[in-house]
Amino acid sequence: MTKTAKLSTQSPLAVRSRRAYFDCQFGQLHVRTAFPTTGGFDEQVTMFCLHPAQGSSRTFTRFLPEIADVRSVYAPDLPGCGESDPSPTSATTDAAAAVSDLANDLRLRQIDVLGLQTGAAVALQLAAARPDLVRRLVLVGVPTADPLPTVKQPALVLRARFEPASGLPMARAALPNGKFVDVAEYAEDLFEAAPKTLAKQISAFLSSLTVG
Repeated sequence: MTKTAKLSTQSPLAVRSRRAYFDCQFGQLHVRTAFPTTGGFDEQVTMFCLHPAQGSSRTFTRFLPEIADVRSVYAPDLPGCGESDPSPTSATTDAAAAVSDLANDLRLRQIDVLGLQTGAAVALQLAAARPDLVRRLVLVGVPTADPLPTVKQPALVLRARFEPASGLPMARAALPNGKFVDVAEYAEDLFEAAPKTLAKQISAFLSSLTVG
């Protein structure tokens, strides 16, 4: 009886996760998703997480359960990465087009986008091409070797240890509404090292803004 009582008082799982494939103009995208189990209509804006080059959605394995307590989160393998079909080129514009297709397939009116390194460049391309779709940005390791599109969406820019200071002026110019925060205490694998801390910081940034 005591054992049964203990089991009955356990809290239900707050976040569930799964993997699926979605069609895009280049074939199929493999996508990891996590979502709250509440099933209510009070979910916050859906988030997309975009990984670096030579990586996959596995980058966010530990992070997804932490950020998905109040919102659905999708982490696609970008074209040609992980288990997704390749696009004709490795350009960030192709990757942005595939992510746009995913949002359309899910019938999402607005999304927040988190991008890490190459994923940050893809997020910027998507925000520039689809300002109606992308509401907010969270960027880590913005690549500054090539010109960046200027986007007006509010952005949280987390500057990690691996980023050169020389790229900061270009990033600031591309993100006039960016909030730049130094997280130099973390190594390059910050989404693996500090997922809970990052989730709290990112959630606080997104929830502090009025939904547009």
